[in-house]
Amino acid sequence: MTPFGEAVRRLRARKGVSQKEMAEALNVSPAYLSALEHGKRGLPTFDLLQRIAGYFNIIWDEAEELFLLARSSDPRVVIDTSGLPPEYTEFANRLARRIRNLDSAEIGRLSALLENGGKGDGKAS
Repeated sequence: MTPFGEAVRRLRARKGVSQKEMAEALNVSPAYLSALEHGKRGLPTFDLLQRIAGYFNIIWDEAEELFLLARSSDPRVVIDTSGLPPEYTEFANRLARRIRNLDSAEIGRLSALLENGGKGDGKAS
């Protein structure tokens, strides 16, 4: 499941609607909505994101958060390393091969490293 899918599932639970009911209201198939929630489809279109926000009648801040989650929930990420030094391409490929074997603690450490701009966490090694 993607962060976007998890957010949509929470919104559906809050409103008390099934995937089928929501899909019908948005004029998409229940299979598509299920695949979107489970990260088996690419990113939703901006039009669909707007329809989802309208369907749940959410305030602008919550809609913006949903849109940001959608942008960071693409299950088929492409990392363009063209023009970068070879070690960048090697790193991207190693990450792609090993990401399924990383546990949540390792993902947390890597995320913190990215948030800190690659400067580490400030702790002595």
